[in-house]
Amino acid sequence: MKNGNISLLDKESIEIYEEIGDQHLLTSIDTPLRPDAFDLSDDEKIAKIQDNFKTIMETLGLDLSDDSLKGTPYRVAKMYVKEIFSGLDPKNKPKVALFDNKYQYNEMLIEKNILLQSTCEHHFLPIYGKAHVAYIANGNVIGLSKINRLVQHYAKRPQVQERLSIQIMEELKRVLNTEDVAVYIDAKHMCVSSRGIKDVSSSTVTSSFGGKFKEASYKNEFLSAVHHDVSY
Repeated sequence: MKNGNISLLDKESIEIYEEIGDQHLLTSIDTPLRPDAFDLSDDEKIAKIQDNFKTIMETLGLDLSDDSLKGTPYRVAKMYVKEIFSGLDPKNKPKVALFDNKYQYNEMLIEKNILLQSTCEHHFLPIYGKAHVAYIANGNVIGLSKINRLVQHYAKRPQVQERLSIQIMEELKRVLNTEDVAVYIDAKHMCVSSRGIKDVSSSTVTSSFGGKFKEASYKNEFLSAVHHDVSY
């Protein structure tokens, strides 16, 4: 339907869109990107988003001549491109160097309580929580901070938590050349707490297990460590 120059969604489309958002569905393991996703430079993207966000603010009735608001379209555009969605661009993926496992440490290594901040791709609202990652070395190891950086890289894009868990696991499997990787994420979604059901108490837990971590003994050891609180 059309109302002047404004396109209106039909009832069936609205119901489908609402269902996908409320049911937290994902359509692919890879983040959906167009073939021309990186044809524009960062500066060109910022300029385009700035113009579009200005239109959104004006449509909402905000007065952009106000000193507090006039810079908001630029600030939001720069934040999108340079910060919270910077993980979309492959050039921003952390460089990961491998080191020989000279100590022959062949037990699981767990990096707990990695601060995670992402954005729900259904409503563009924040996701925040913690990720816990483990792997069993297969001849090589990586620096601990690189695990954190890889988590942050994949979090810095519009996401669905299930996809985020899988993307982190698959990247670590590729980098470490091992199937023995586990990822556990516990996060709160602002699309649940600030809209819709408005439940501020619930959190979402997702996990991905590869190789030995699919076996009960390894899985239980990992989960026990994740849930064990230590005071420092």
